[in-house]
Amino acid sequence: MNTGIASPLIAGVELGGTKCVCVLASGPDDIRDEVRLPTTTPEETLGAIRAVLERWAAGPGFAAIGLASFGPVELDPKSDKYGHITETTKLAWRWASLNVLHEGFGVPVALDTDVNGAALAEGRWGAARGLDSHAYATVGTGIGVGVVVNGRTVRGLGHPELGHLKVGRLPGDQWPGVCAYHGDCVEGLASGPAVEARAGKPGVEVTPDDPAWDMVVHALAGMLHNLVLTACPQRVLIGGGVADGQPWLFERLRAALVKSLAGYGVAGAIAADVEAYLQPPGLGPKAGPMGAIAVGLTALG
Repeated sequence: MNTGIASPLIAGVELGGTKCVCVLASGPDDIRDEVRLPTTTPEETLGAIRAVLERWAAGPGFAAIGLASFGPVELDPKSDKYGHITETTKLAWRWASLNVLHEGFGVPVALDTDVNGAALAEGRWGAARGLDSHAYATVGTGIGVGVVVNGRTVRGLGHPELGHLKVGRLPGDQWPGVCAYHGDCVEGLASGPAVEARAGKPGVEVTPDDPAWDMVVHALAGMLHNLVLTACPQRVLIGGGVADGQPWLFERLRAALVKSLAGYGVAGAIAADVEAYLQPPGLGPKAGPMGAIAVGLTALG
């Protein structure tokens, strides 16, 4: 129904490990401007983003700012490090402050992780509409999982970092992994850089029958197993460069998750419609940028 009330414009910033997307929009069907920038140094990248926001503020304006950032990031407003990247694997960004992006605009601001933002967007506009709980996982330069329960993202002492879970290894696999902190955590075994390091070539060039994918599927299935048995999402959506570039992975991941759960608990319900339970994001490549818009909308209440 058309109420005649225009949706507010949000200035959204998706700050990713490889690129940043600045988007001025009220939703996926109303995008007024979009600017993509490479993620380089904090000074260069944040300065370029700030310039985009200033241009928008001087032009069409916006009602709120939504920041959806790679992490870990301090989300507690009571902390003196609120808005700072913390101990990240992107060494140049450790303790970089994101607050420079919103200071002085005089509009409400909301901050969350990039994967939490994408999860919010999928719940509002995408493949998780109508669900009480769901999760969004990105498998790309890094691996992260955003979890939404009753319309709110999960956070506490920090925010979920399922990409750094330790999972069981395939028998005989002693490859050390690439994570600077944990070596063979899920991100260290199954991220884009891990695939390239193990196979000796970029993931887009690694054929589906390459044994490197066996390790990737095993690690991701272990992460999904733990996600199902802890956060209990009603649906899991997987995006990111690795997943987008290898759509056949979904069939293998579905089978591996069902096998890993081994009939326990909710495994039967998942197996009965595993294609719906584990699927690509409904927003496709818009999930990340629209995540920043969804985060910004939370600032308006």
